[in-house]
Amino acid sequence: MTPLKVVPGVLRVASVLLAWRLDDLVDAAHLYRPLKLLRPLLARSRPGARELPRGARLRMALTELGPIFVKAGQVLSTRRDLIPADIADELAQLQDQVPPFPGSEARAIVENELKARIGRLYAQFDETPLASASIAQVHAATLHDGSAVVVKVLRPGIAQKIARDIALMRSLGELAQRWHPNADKIRPLDVVAEVEKMLENELDLQREGASASLLKRNFESGVDLYVPAVHWDFTSERVLTLERVHGVSADDIVAIDAAGIDRKALAAKGVRVFYEQVFRDNFFHADAHPGNIWVDLQRRQEPRFVALDFGIMGSLPEADQYWLAQNFIALFERDYARIAQLHVAAGWMPSTVRLDELEAAIRTVCEPYFTRPLSQISLAEVVVKLFQTARRFELTLQPQLILLQKTLLNIEGVGRMLDPDIDIWAVAHPVLKRILRERYSPRRTLRAVRQRLPEWLHAAPQLPELVRDALRQTASGEQRRLADPVELALHAELALRRRRALLGGLFGTALLGCATLLWIAGGPIGSDWVALGCLAAALLAFLTSARR
Repeated sequence: MTPLKVVPGVLRVASVLLAWRLDDLVDAAHLYRPLKLLRPLLARSRPGARELPRGARLRMALTELGPIFVKAGQVLSTRRDLIPADIADELAQLQDQVPPFPGSEARAIVENELKARIGRLYAQFDETPLASASIAQVHAATLHDGSAVVVKVLRPGIAQKIARDIALMRSLGELAQRWHPNADKIRPLDVVAEVEKMLENELDLQREGASASLLKRNFESGVDLYVPAVHWDFTSERVLTLERVHGVSADDIVAIDAAGIDRKALAAKGVRVFYEQVFRDNFFHADAHPGNIWVDLQRRQEPRFVALDFGIMGSLPEADQYWLAQNFIALFERDYARIAQLHVAAGWMPSTVRLDELEAAIRTVCEPYFTRPLSQISLAEVVVKLFQTARRFELTLQPQLILLQKTLLNIEGVGRMLDPDIDIWAVAHPVLKRILRERYSPRRTLRAVRQRLPEWLHAAPQLPELVRDALRQTASGEQRRLADPVELALHAELALRRRRALLGGLFGTALLGCATLLWIAGGPIGSDWVALGCLAAALLAFLTSARR
């Protein structure tokens, strides 16, 4: 039951939807249908609403409802596996620009958060904001050492407003979940949860500063991507002070051309930077629209991007990162059977899926694209259609992959804006293969073994006892549950295989420890070969154990 306190908000949303002639949305929620009879009392149709396409009408309605609904629309625009393309394209244009709050209030918040007068903190603080958005606004300032900085300040009372609006959105989501005929595809409560999580992250500016620091460390050279430095002495949960940077939006083609920058080289660099963030560093800017990605006009010979706004960052579990990279490689090489096998092996689809049917569905999506020149193929569009197709096979799509899908769309859009003829495939394929070759090289594996060795050695004395207890529990439990002689024989065989597999694993662990110790300790000529021999024997033991 919807709480009474959110009823006025629900009615307001319904009236705005009706005013923008979004009758189909109102019809879908049966509870709203009686409101259509009261349309003249609730709201008049907005001028020109009838002539606008449905996506534009929805975008205008969300803009009128306020900044939190704009955020929800931005999140919904990434769910192209769930909503029609025309609506997604319109929602992607949503901007959360709102009127600024008074600079005197920003000054008071800064002083309260940093526990000092503004004059002690900054040599100069401009109360007129440089930019204003739904969550925070930015002011120019100068430190006492002469450094130019920007100060990002959360809006007063924004946490309470977000909590109220999220409660309203959750109530609307519950109504849609209950009444909308396509609720299982749209999954409104999941969308609300994504919005809530995103907003929680954006409300902590100290977290945003930490994200900026990590991204800057990953691109420490600053040759391809420059990230402003964080001034931690002037940063808290509600205030973030960053180095002031200069540039133009990545979609300002006129300014980029006037500066004499090679847009083709810049576009290719943008694609490379994206794949390095995702697959090399596993930490990527997940809100990479042109307003947050600038171009440094001072570097004509070696163009680079400047990153801004680090409130939404993404990362993937290591397993998903590996499977996704392999999927991209298989897609580049048009190996559809491999893509089908990888989806099942990654656990994104149930093991009961028929691989031949999944392969045929993937081929049906991809083959029409490969009839075009590679420069005309949209990788982001192919990935979106693959996700849509895979949903028929019970695809379990993780939130991290959805965020990556959104970023891929943004990056490809920026790349094609800079260079309409860019061959995304030709740029991305070698970068991805190089990253995978470096990431899973023997040297890196040995480095990981050295790091984990103390942990393994600490646990090694406990392994025999743990194995004995596990086998004892398994055997006694099966004897109590099973009575059929055939089943008993089968489980006895299974227990024997488990024991052999565990022993093989223990033997491999011991050999791996010996190899690592020999490698670390060094020694006379030939000891490296002994270490490699132990390593090879350990791998053989692990493989044998895995087969059993």
